Amino acid sequence: MLNPIEGEIFCIDKPLRMTSFAAVKKVRAVLRTHLKTRSVKVGHAGTLDPLATGVLLLCTGHATKRIDELQAGVKEYIADLRLGATTPSFDLETEVDATYEWQHIDRNLIDRVLQEQFTGSIEQVPPSFSACKIDGKPAYKLARKGQDVEIRPKTLVIDEIEVLHCGLPEEPTLQIRVVCSKGTYIRALARDIGVALGSGAHLTALRRTRVGDITIDKCLTLEQLVEKLDGETYVSPEQAAAERLERERQENRERAARQKAERAARQQAKKCDVPPKRTSQIK
Repeated sequence: MLNPIEGEIFCIDKPLRMTSFAAVKKVRAVLRTHLKTRSVKVGHAGTLDPLATGVLLLCTGHATKRIDELQAGVKEYIADLRLGATTPSFDLETEVDATYEWQHIDRNLIDRVLQEQFTGSIEQVPPSFSACKIDGKPAYKLARKGQDVEIRPKTLVIDEIEVLHCGLPEEPTLQIRVVCSKGTYIRALARDIGVALGSGAHLTALRRTRVGDITIDKCLTLEQLVEKLDGETYVSPEQAAAERLERERQENRERAARQKAERAARQQAKKCDVPPKRTSQIK
């Protein structure tokens, strides 16, 4: 039986063009229907852009308290880049705004740049088209209004970066695998790689293949998850609350018993540490 109130973690392969929040909203609606209550908490661990696909972790109920822990896991991405052109969003959300020479770029240059400049601890300025907050407002909302957005650079870690496919010299295309820390924007990485190569670049496709220990092969499509949820049986909200209350009471009893035993042990230790009384000598 599923217990969404106490907490479940669902691993989905987020579809293209769907926002992470839309995936949350869909699963929450399904759970509300089956549990017959609107009091179902659902959240995601690590936003995926609408134009990205792959691993998205959805947490329910008390498992939402683990979101920060899950988000902190190492992530792996497969990214497709187009060299010689940039866009304001660093991906296909916006149109190309500038083009650059790319014929000077070869595989040796790419390998050297990736290893020397994009491995280990690096500084990265997040994209203007991102959820980073500027005076309490998401940067992308300001950027879409044409406002200038200034975001401070962040330190992050690239554990691994490798070329999976290089279309040069025929086509200015590049596919890379990136293993990185929380907070890495692959769109910004594409921008910076383009600059480092003496050209420009933007992201044309992105797939997240791992979050922590969860790999893409362990994920269901959103449709498969909905079908699975429709066929499940559930612990009711009332039963979940009663079970949690009883568990907390048991934990409190066990805690009180441990504290009592510890006090008794300390008191016994004090008795053993008391020096023996001195007796007067009879002459």
